[in-house]
Amino acid sequence: MPELARRIITKALWICAIFIGITVISFTVIHLAPGSPTDLQTTMNPEASSDARARFEALYGLDKPLHVQYVSWLSRLAHLDFGRSMSGDHRPVWDKIVERLPLTFGMNIASLILTLAITIPIGIASAYWQGRWFDRASTVFVFIGFAMPGFWLALLLMYGFCIHWPLLPISGLTSLNFNQLSFTGKLWDLTSHLILPLFVYTFGSLAGMSRFMRTSMLEVLRQDYILTARAKGLPLGTVIFKHALRNALLPVITILGLSIPALIGGSVIIESIFALPGLGQLFYQGVMARDYPLIMGNLVLGAMLTLAGNLLADLAYGLADPRIRAGRNSQ
Repeated sequence: MPELARRIITKALWICAIFIGITVISFTVIHLAPGSPTDLQTTMNPEASSDARARFEALYGLDKPLHVQYVSWLSRLAHLDFGRSMSGDHRPVWDKIVERLPLTFGMNIASLILTLAITIPIGIASAYWQGRWFDRASTVFVFIGFAMPGFWLALLLMYGFCIHWPLLPISGLTSLNFNQLSFTGKLWDLTSHLILPLFVYTFGSLAGMSRFMRTSMLEVLRQDYILTARAKGLPLGTVIFKHALRNALLPVITILGLSIPALIGGSVIIESIFALPGLGQLFYQGVMARDYPLIMGNLVLGAMLTLAGNLLADLAYGLADPRIRAGRNSQ
């Protein structure tokens, strides 16, 4: 068997094993949490008897042993069936996820692009002008970013730009008169609703990413080949952006790979505060309702993003560092 095919098969088997492990742990933990869907449906109803609760458990399959429930859920998942929600409208879980997916992914991808566009220049400048006023100012900015919780920043922005100075809408995705607006008006209405959430998303990532970029750039600029390139009289832009930047991006690529799962997890608080109908809000509602299929659907999506992020980071290493590609080809 060729080496490349063996590596691909090994990687695929590892991904499957890790995925199974994640789902087993997640499925067990959510069932160990206090409360169940039947409790929430019968506790608040004085006419609900123990027989009614037993019928609900039989309807949802909760009367079976935990391992039997997991095998049943996994067999449905193999056919891309996430099951039906146990709360609300009892719609298919995948339909609910697909409805919320574009908003959450769009917001986080836009935030990721803005973060890279801001932090890479900040990290390069801070490393090049180490110890000068720009480096010190960016350090203060980083400490503020690390110390400020996202939910607190969101509340401050809502008070400042929505209540004290009513320049932007305070919550939601669209205004009540959205359907009566022109195309330009609808575009601005959507944009104005997303400005503050997007700012909170981006600001929370600036601090850590810029520090990683600065530290990595400092280490690369001290390497012998950079000193040799500068001694040969190469232009500063060529030294930094052609020789130093590609090697300095490797730790940042790692952080980006690990940050992909935050597309869902990091959205819970922000979407709940700004009342945005995304995956984060859907996941929160599922947890509060003990909606097991809905929770597992979101967790499976997060696990897939985690594994995909690691795989993409591995591929991006080869694009950023030719030595890694050469090492793979020589094996």
